[in-house]
Amino acid sequence: MAEPLLLSDGLTIDLGPVRIVDGLSFRLEAGRTLGVVGESGCGKSMTALAAMGLVPSPSRLGGTLQFEGRDLLAMNEPERRGLRGRRMAMIFQEPMTALNPVVPVGVQIGEMLVVHEGFSPGAAARRAVALLDRVGIAAPDQRARAYPHELSGGMRQRVMIAMAIACRPALLIADEPTTALDVSVQAQILDLLLELQRDEGMAMLFISHNLGVISEMADEIMVMYAGRMVEHGPAQDVLRSPGHPYTKGLIATIPDPGRRQEVLPVIAGNVPDLRFRAPGCAFSPRCPLAAAECSVAVPGLRAVAEGHDVACVRAAA
Repeated sequence: MAEPLLLSDGLTIDLGPVRIVDGLSFRLEAGRTLGVVGESGCGKSMTALAAMGLVPSPSRLGGTLQFEGRDLLAMNEPERRGLRGRRMAMIFQEPMTALNPVVPVGVQIGEMLVVHEGFSPGAAARRAVALLDRVGIAAPDQRARAYPHELSGGMRQRVMIAMAIACRPALLIADEPTTALDVSVQAQILDLLLELQRDEGMAMLFISHNLGVISEMADEIMVMYAGRMVEHGPAQDVLRSPGHPYTKGLIATIPDPGRRQEVLPVIAGNVPDLRFRAPGCAFSPRCPLAAAECSVAVPGLRAVAEGHDVACVRAAA
């Protein structure tokens, strides 16, 4: 097995008294894509922020999180800044809040090259135009002089991608990069990310609440619920033979144009309040297969096939 680019072992993230991520373990090899899926509040974005060193305070992180063999949790802020943007980069969910509204987008892209690659301002400006052209923005020299509010949502997201790939990072984290876009623009952005990954050889941690989008992007899928992993495996195995009732519920909610339904399926109930964790499986109050034992202890991951693990007492190999 290849040495992992990103390795998490028992990662925990506490914000104040609340445990947001609880004992998360996964690995991501170079050039591969791990799709992370789950409802809002399950810990997806917080895991990404932990990798980037951007978890808000007050917080406490435990376990192990390594990048290229280095312990991210033991790094100081200058060491983190040396990695962010250069070896790992992140595309945020809402570019309008991630971009500086009073600085032209070309300058913002060029800043990455000045800080991390030692470019002169002139060389960085020229490279920024080339990057805007690379991500499919028409008239890139003109758009480089534009401010974020002068661009469409799709263009702003392309600017974020241009910033992320400026230094050719080994790891690209994409946190819900298409959520605010219409379907046609969403497809263009996904195609662009796949093309860039092929050309640059990046690994990608792709985060979404939409399994349909994840299915287009991921080599492996990790399903999270209430801060814990409930299923993990090769993408096709998870999608064709889901083992956890939560994963099955997510797949059932994917619209199928070939199937007429008067009422779209939903997962009954609500996401649990992490301030008041009950014993047992966090999904059991919503689970159609729940038994008495589900409320006693948190189920551990068990293999249902090679490389395919499920945290459910009903899971069968």
